[in-house]
Amino acid sequence: MNRIILIGRLTRDPELRYTPNGVAVTTFTLAVDRPYSNQQGEREADFINIVTWRGLAETCANYLKKGRLTAAEGRLQIRNYENNEGKKVYVSEVVADNVRFLESGGQGQSSQGSGGQQQQQAYGSGSSQRTGYNDQNRFNDDPFANDGKPIDISDDDLPF
Repeated sequence: MNRIILIGRLTRDPELRYTPNGVAVTTFTLAVDRPYSNQQGEREADFINIVTWRGLAETCANYLKKGRLTAAEGRLQIRNYENNEGKKVYVSEVVADNVRFLESGGQGQSSQGSGGQQQQQAYGSGSSQRTGYNDQNRFNDDPFANDGKPIDISDDDLPF
């Protein structure tokens, strides 16, 4: 089984390119904190290259920015090539088929009104691809998006 889930912050804006056949591919790097501190008490991070393809690539390029907290799920891929000096170079990267945007794009602003933080998602995997940005009903039907006003719920509606 080859499955990886990472949560980290983008080290730079994603880079969108297209193959000669017109297929979108986006690359970005996540800084993922290690679960422990070094001898000086400082937290260290691993910098992991992420690759996305097709519609997911375009969504990531449009909505992800440097510093944004993001989750990526996919598979580890090790590829190699020969550089200009004839040496074999190995590249490790995660080919993501599911990316979740864990912070709103406005860094603290939320389209749900004051208080809440919006989680937006970009799902991959072929023709069933959806994005939180294009699935308008998902955010408009939020029963808690009432600008922080109290919700009138009777005791009969509570399960406890």
